[in-house]
Amino acid sequence: MIKKLLIANRGEIALRIVRACKQLGIQTVGVYSTADKDLMHLKFCDEAVCIGNPPSPQSYLDISRIIAAAEITGADAIHPGYGFLSENAKFAESVEEAGLTFVGPTADHIRLMGNKVSAINAMKKAGVPTVPGSAGSITLQNAEEEAKKIGFPLIVKAAAGGGGRGMRVVERFEELLPQVQAAKAEAKTAFGDDTVYMERFLKNPRHVEVQVLGDGDGNALHLFDRDCSLQRRHQKVLEEAPAPGIPDDVKQPILDACVRACEQINYRGAGTFEFLYENEEFFFIEMNTRVQVEHPVTEMITGIDIIVEQLKIASGYGLSYHQDEITIRGHAIECRINAEDPNTFMPSPGTINRLFAPSGSGVRFDSHLYQGYTIPTYYDSMIGKLICHAQTRKQAIAKSLHSLDELVIEGIKTNIALHRDKILVDEAFYEEAQNIHYLENHLLKSTSH
Repeated sequence: MIKKLLIANRGEIALRIVRACKQLGIQTVGVYSTADKDLMHLKFCDEAVCIGNPPSPQSYLDISRIIAAAEITGADAIHPGYGFLSENAKFAESVEEAGLTFVGPTADHIRLMGNKVSAINAMKKAGVPTVPGSAGSITLQNAEEEAKKIGFPLIVKAAAGGGGRGMRVVERFEELLPQVQAAKAEAKTAFGDDTVYMERFLKNPRHVEVQVLGDGDGNALHLFDRDCSLQRRHQKVLEEAPAPGIPDDVKQPILDACVRACEQINYRGAGTFEFLYENEEFFFIEMNTRVQVEHPVTEMITGIDIIVEQLKIASGYGLSYHQDEITIRGHAIECRINAEDPNTFMPSPGTINRLFAPSGSGVRFDSHLYQGYTIPTYYDSMIGKLICHAQTRKQAIAKSLHSLDELVIEGIKTNIALHRDKILVDEAFYEEAQNIHYLENHLLKSTSH
């Protein structure tokens, strides 16, 4: 088993990893920027090392400083969490080269899946359905020819992309070349790589994903699916598991295909296959080679601690379960709680002067907040996740509503009201899962009234 783990992250995920380590008897090293010296998880780590100034490139994105912190504290492994360096192949490689264990997949897997063109090609080989699109990357020379094969509307996407950057929807042929050019320029600025590709644009899909675990030796299993369709500006706001309203005979082949793909490439650790789902068809869009923000909804319906499993796999213990031992129990919903103005969505850093977290059967609040803590201005605005589990989806919605009522965070603005007063009480959402455009359309309607 890993003896001492350095946690190369901050906030709620860092605290989450500390808790998993405590279960397994693993010592922990926290790293922090000068703005983060008061983070909750540092109070529970065995050691803590300051790795630089608040801007991420000077601390949480500085590979050499993180590895130096591991070496001076005698850590034998590093967990990247999510965000920051979690999907950086060079980081995974540097960790292994330093003689340390990287809690995650190999650098080759991160590279393969980090480039959407190579990921799509790998999935096609494994029999995972993909969105009809270009055979590879697109240039201004071959764009028109490829577009004729795909048809309109289509979407131009950055191969190295994420977060909606380097993406352009093209409705008509005459818009194609200017939009390809714009997507390439944006991709170059955002990712340092102007490679783009094209696919058919699905008009009203849902965003459904499959959680997998692999042991790196050709064995893998799935932990069923989640629906992450409630998004604003391509950022997830609310997630639930399992994905509602998908017939078993449509879902099962996709679950099996994801496991098969992991087995074929000897995938190691936790990963997530992301799909667009429309008209009872699944289309692969990307694979995330890390633990996801929304992993708790899967934990609630399966009873499996995904971070503990990551640590066991990285320690060489393989998979703790067989596929037939994993079943779905009930329904879970996660509301992401952000420090932001609920009307303008502008970040709202500041000091927490009052905090009360809901509790009770099937209620979980994953957060690093405490009374007196000051949220810095430098990082992502997500400050917690409220996860509620019940026997049915409607009961999980009801439990989420009264838990949001109980959740008190004062001193800053939050999006609690967005979940409580706009999303969970909306009749359309209450009755069934909605597509990826639902939330933005719903917010537009509510502001125009």
